[in-house]
Amino acid sequence: MPLLEPDPEALRPTTLAGPAHDRVEAARSAGTPAGLRDGLTAVLGPGKVLSKVSDLVRYASDASPYRFVPQVVVIAESVADVSAVFGYAHRHGRQVVLRAAGTSLNGQAQGEDILVDVRRHWAGIEVEGERARIRPGTTVARANATLARHGRVLGPDPASAIACTLGGVVANNSSGMTAGTTRNSYRTLASLTVVLPSGTVLDTAAPDADQLLAEREPALCAGLLALKAEIEADPALVRRIRAKYEIKNTNGYRLDAFLDASTPAAILRGLMVGSEGTFGFIAETVFDTLPLHRLVSAALLFFPTLRAAATAVPLFNEAGALAVELMDGNTLRASAAVPGVPADWAGLPKETAALLVEFRAPDDAALAAAEAVATGLLDGLPLIRPAASVTNAFTRDSATVGGYWKARKAFVTAIGSARPPGTTLITEDFAVPPSRLADACEALLALQAEHGFDAAVAGHAAHGNLHFLLAFDPAEQGDLDRYAAFMAAFCELTVRRFDGSLKAEHATGRNIAPFLELEWGPQATELMWRTKQLLDPKGILAPRVVLDRDPEAHLRGLKTIPRVEPIADPCIECGFCEPTCPSGDLTTTPRQRIVLRRELMRQPADSPVGAELLAAYGYDAVDTCAGDSTCKLACPVGIDTGALMKQFRHQRHSPREERTAALFAEHFTVVERSARLAVGAAGRISDRLLESVTGAARRAVRPDLVPAWLPEIPGAAERTMPATTRPGAAAVYYPACVNRIFGEPTGHQGPTLPEALVAVSARAGKPVWIPADLGGTCCATIWHSKGYDRGNAVMANRIVEAAWGWTGGGRLPLVVDASSCTLGIAHEVVPYLTAQNRELHAELTVLDSVVWAAELLPSLEILRTVDSAVLHPTCSMRHLGDEEQLRTVAAACADEVVTPDDTGCCAFAGDRGLLHRELTESATAREAAEVTARQFSAHLSANRMCEVGMEHATGRPYHSVLLELERATRP
Repeated sequence: MPLLEPDPEALRPTTLAGPAHDRVEAARSAGTPAGLRDGLTAVLGPGKVLSKVSDLVRYASDASPYRFVPQVVVIAESVADVSAVFGYAHRHGRQVVLRAAGTSLNGQAQGEDILVDVRRHWAGIEVEGERARIRPGTTVARANATLARHGRVLGPDPASAIACTLGGVVANNSSGMTAGTTRNSYRTLASLTVVLPSGTVLDTAAPDADQLLAEREPALCAGLLALKAEIEADPALVRRIRAKYEIKNTNGYRLDAFLDASTPAAILRGLMVGSEGTFGFIAETVFDTLPLHRLVSAALLFFPTLRAAATAVPLFNEAGALAVELMDGNTLRASAAVPGVPADWAGLPKETAALLVEFRAPDDAALAAAEAVATGLLDGLPLIRPAASVTNAFTRDSATVGGYWKARKAFVTAIGSARPPGTTLITEDFAVPPSRLADACEALLALQAEHGFDAAVAGHAAHGNLHFLLAFDPAEQGDLDRYAAFMAAFCELTVRRFDGSLKAEHATGRNIAPFLELEWGPQATELMWRTKQLLDPKGILAPRVVLDRDPEAHLRGLKTIPRVEPIADPCIECGFCEPTCPSGDLTTTPRQRIVLRRELMRQPADSPVGAELLAAYGYDAVDTCAGDSTCKLACPVGIDTGALMKQFRHQRHSPREERTAALFAEHFTVVERSARLAVGAAGRISDRLLESVTGAARRAVRPDLVPAWLPEIPGAAERTMPATTRPGAAAVYYPACVNRIFGEPTGHQGPTLPEALVAVSARAGKPVWIPADLGGTCCATIWHSKGYDRGNAVMANRIVEAAWGWTGGGRLPLVVDASSCTLGIAHEVVPYLTAQNRELHAELTVLDSVVWAAELLPSLEILRTVDSAVLHPTCSMRHLGDEEQLRTVAAACADEVVTPDDTGCCAFAGDRGLLHRELTESATAREAAEVTARQFSAHLSANRMCEVGMEHATGRPYHSVLLELERATRP
């Protein structure tokens, strides 16, 4: 064991909630039963079976209120893997649930036996004219990013687009804000490739699809055609089916597939949409894409009541609005907690309601015409201005429109995060004929109040599709009874009074399965059971997800939400954070880190399950968190799981470690000088020997303390900075310590980074000054990222005091040449400052070097450019909002500038890529594949260690965009 291995007990919660009824039982502490684990490993090969109890727990939760702990998790890498799992299930009487993003809201992505991850290895998109071939693990946002370059967009646009994947979108027939009944998956999916429960693989677009299906699945072909004939022979049933899909409806199976298609393969294509993983695995999708109209005009219109708002909806539908979204007063008030939403919404009257109306057009003339019609409608509406931020006017300003949509899309998470502590959250949606929208809103709110639930509603008003939330504690029998009574009354109301859909776009799931027959009637429901039996005769796929004869099935498996650390407690496990997480394909995601913490709280103090979870948590959650905090940017309520992991790192430190770290901060002049000498000396030693020596030291001491050597580590920086003078300086230039220790990439010819920044500033007539007493100062990120609070405080106060003096009390801006260091000085040091130094900090203007360079551009003459450049925007740039400036500077230096669609945090995180190189290798895999797919003249970023990480990932030299700007403007 390494000498300084941390004690897992340091991460044990100090206050336990007490054994919860839904805790993982002690008998499961060993994880997957050996026979099941070994059997699947024998079938699939090594590395594809996750069996630790921590693995099972982290996959047990999704965005729904349910929690079912699987027996085993399989990471499928290919169609052959999925077929093999299906075959294993048939032979051994097992059951299989497929899981991609885990953003479904009704437990569709949960199972109690074999759970198959079909996200990790299933991303990719190819654009083929007006069609797109998309793999099922690709998020909607990622697919649309590629399509946007071709002027196209997908029809489905769920609010969870940044996280939900196309496989899940099709399997649930998710639609969203604008899809309605004409742009959803059922209408825009051209074809798909499916793995049937039997293992048969079928591309429904293949010319011989029906022939192949007839040869391999003759009973299935005959059965599909027989069901089609039976339905078509019953005119009343045909009318009922057609009527059900005149409004949005995802409850049950798509019986209209039997009416819309004429061949078995085509029927199968339709049935797979909305099948929720119960008919097969969707291995690939081909979508008919839609034109992307880039010009947008939107208004957020405020009304005195819900009825007044609902009454206005048909007017905007007739005017051609692409989206008409409804938010009631409680929704608007809760959204005020979301960054970017006006704070004065918090004081809106509860009776207030708002419509978000958006028009899109391909050209200015068309948009102006739409605006004219829409604006003409406003005079006849009872609009109000209950807050200073309310304008009730159409705008084309992208930031304003983006803020409106941020508020609307945060409905679930904003309301959910404000729920009482310890309560779980039910998210429901339903649809009524749009003409009945006002009545439905009032009836729903009255029903919520009658049963003691906070009344709130929002939805896609243009399509009569409403959403609401219920918060309660399933551990309390009274709460459970109240929820059961509400659901029974709600379903009766929706069906009997409005003839509506109990699920409009979230799919049936476990919550509505018991009420399927109430909506569809016995005849249609029995047809659905027969369809399931036909496609999955042994019932291996997703049992009880769509069809369940247990009238209380929706009360089974509801999860408790134990209280955890305050920073993470608002989490509703939506999963929006997961696509941005660098460790998601290696260990855990932010959601999973919180899920594991909650399970620890469910366990008693002496629990063997708790002991196993703690033993795994150190590496899986704490050590392999990059600490980049991009999860905070993705989370609708701003939960910073990276900050929590830094807090846990601090908890693991002994007092001696804290004192040592503080000592390093106090004597950083010596540390910096020694580090530069060591890097210089390393340049004279073979990489192989250095890898061997650092590897031995890591094993002896602790991998999370001793960096490994990478061949891509650059040589030492110059010992002296370029000469500058203070008189006449337009800014103070602070070369970050990383750029004072490490030099430029191997083979670099030309000036150093400090020389380049000094040169371009002088050429633009804005000279900079480098202080002579830089040594011993740092942005404090070294200590902050590792949770060394004492060292962090020492350096944070030192750098602020020094910067205040250098800049003449804030008179000059401080320009920093590494984006993570800019973030550190500008924001991250603040909590560690003394009261006096906080006042000094408030007077500083801290600029990243790319922002400074963008400001210099108008005064610079570009003399030469390269053909192409690929960018790596750092996570710190995302926090600072500097990505656009990086692109602006790069565009001045290169004829073509590309930001990869799969750009993300490189996870190098200062030295974390040296401590855990596997983290950086996993985090950069997709971006690296995109970069290496073609040649670029330059590979640009603005943070030295991120550049090292990307060079390690791609084998291509990355350098600062400032170096490229210097070359482009060099006389």
